[in-house]
Amino acid sequence: MKFNAADLSSMAQRYRATFVNSLSGYKSANLVGTVDAQGRHNLCIVNSVFHLGAHPPLLGMILRPHTVRRDTLENILLKECYTLNHVNQAIVAQAHQTSARYDAEESEFEKTGLTPQPCDVIPAPYVLESKLKLAMKLVEIKPIEINDTQLVIGQIEQVIVEDNAISEDGFVDLQQLDEVAIVGLDGYYTATQIHRYEYAKPDKPPLIKK
Repeated sequence: MKFNAADLSSMAQRYRATFVNSLSGYKSANLVGTVDAQGRHNLCIVNSVFHLGAHPPLLGMILRPHTVRRDTLENILLKECYTLNHVNQAIVAQAHQTSARYDAEESEFEKTGLTPQPCDVIPAPYVLESKLKLAMKLVEIKPIEINDTQLVIGQIEQVIVEDNAISEDGFVDLQQLDEVAIVGLDGYYTATQIHRYEYAKPDKPPLIKK
């Protein structure tokens, strides 16, 4: 099948959203933990976290337009911090449920049965059940004018990860952590590593790492 720009524009709204969201392929599944002015915990799932740089260690995250109440964005603006908690197979259903539109005074932790874990470097909570957790300090937020989304840039302040997942060269093997990936807004997948390759050079064929 072939679709042009006019075809995409003429699709029913929800069909188009589902279709276009699937086109970027597999994405990481993260739970964003925040806290509000009253100390109430908030949790939401996102599929838009990406690497920006290693020194300083920066991650980007796209949040939806701030045209209605967005507890996560508002809490990040207020406290200038948040946590990222990778989703594993054991908590997929609970993680997905955090996307429900709960009232501001309701905690997604309580509603989904996930457990807030205190972080010793920022006030935002970790998710106890996550096997890879990051404490993030807000660096800046850049509005994306074309669609009113927000690019949230954060610096990693702390990493908590199980020892068995880290290779000698620093590679974090997400398969060891039973991680899941997202396609679109509601498709969850497991991933199996095929190979790791040596640094590519123009005068050598691809070499599999041993």
